[in-house]
Amino acid sequence: MKALIIDDEPLARSIIKEYLTQHPGIEIIQECNDGFEGVKAIMQHQPDLIFLDIQMPKINGFEMLELIEQPPAVIFTTAFEEYAIKAFEAHAVDYLLKPFGKERFDKAIQKWMETKEKSANNTRQLIDAVVASTGQQNRIVVRENGKIKIIPLADIHYLEAADDYVKIYTTEGYFLKNKTMSSFENSLPKDLFVRTHRSFIVNIQMITRLDPYEKETYLAVLSTGKKIPVSKTGYLKLKEVLGI
Repeated sequence: MKALIIDDEPLARSIIKEYLTQHPGIEIIQECNDGFEGVKAIMQHQPDLIFLDIQMPKINGFEMLELIEQPPAVIFTTAFEEYAIKAFEAHAVDYLLKPFGKERFDKAIQKWMETKEKSANNTRQLIDAVVASTGQQNRIVVRENGKIKIIPLADIHYLEAADDYVKIYTTEGYFLKNKTMSSFENSLPKDLFVRTHRSFIVNIQMITRLDPYEKETYLAVLSTGKKIPVSKTGYLKLKEVLGI
């Protein structure tokens, strides 16, 4: 079995390597210092398992996982207890709260061995559950032409559903993200982004006016001139947020 260690702390990586000497069926194929290296290594090696720190420089562990089309199984390693929540128990292989001993590590490995057939499939569900339970995001991380780009929320004009992806529109154009509209609706600040239509979420600071359209629907006209459909339900949401 192939495994990766993604952690910015050398001591933490060395402890995992030491504990893994008792598990000869698992081979560490690479160590990564941050999420940028982690994305490249996962794409290159297609590991069966990753040991992933959550709080890292540049991008955190959850943001890194969102950049992977088919994330591998994960054992999270974290020093922050607030992340050790029900979502992990429901979806993740396991999490190890630093500092952890060999007995706790071995238990996590055993759990993965018993559930590895389904654990990788749970990773995507875990990401959405954790983002929803740990508060609103203040940026979106995407991968474009092999490079990782961090988009501040203030730069986003609107989001549009596109099959299994979401298009994130900015002044630079749009970027694709493999995520659901519902997930964005739950994680973006509700006083800044409103789902005006089943296929659109709009940054309300971009709206210049609302034009009546047909059958109790509207068009939100953005400062760029773009017109976004607003359903009856979306209009009620906008009225509440805008205070009109």
